[in-house]
Amino acid sequence: MMALEPALEQFFNTYQRLNRDNLDLLGGIYSDDIRFSDPAHSLKGLPALRDYFAELYANVEQIRFDFSAPRISNDQVFVQWVMRLRHPRLNRGGEIEVPGISCLHFAENGLVDDHRDYFDLGLLLYEQLPLLGPLVRAVKRRFSA
Repeated sequence: MMALEPALEQFFNTYQRLNRDNLDLLGGIYSDDIRFSDPAHSLKGLPALRDYFAELYANVEQIRFDFSAPRISNDQVFVQWVMRLRHPRLNRGGEIEVPGISCLHFAENGLVDDHRDYFDLGLLLYEQLPLLGPLVRAVKRRFSA
């Protein structure tokens, strides 16, 4: 079994530096046949992942991830995070905080070959839209009461 700490540190450092102008950095942490899924998409392959991130990062003005202590089990890593981002069309351009968790599988070569993100897509997107946001928040309040 490989030691995951250096690969995991590189993964975290890459995400802290990642922006729309340096998406080539993804090749340093993901395998060519990466399987990636989040609440909005599921895709396979590094070119598809780069295209997806290019779309995500196109209008992001600022993004930062705060990672908590990861849980490592063999070649699997579970890590909680808080994403903080600014997008001109969401939350009137203000900062949005979205907590989430990632499940990462590292191949023998130290690259991630499976990445699954879990987070509240409504909190990230729907609640931030001017007309839809108040309605979504009202529905969530009603069901949490």
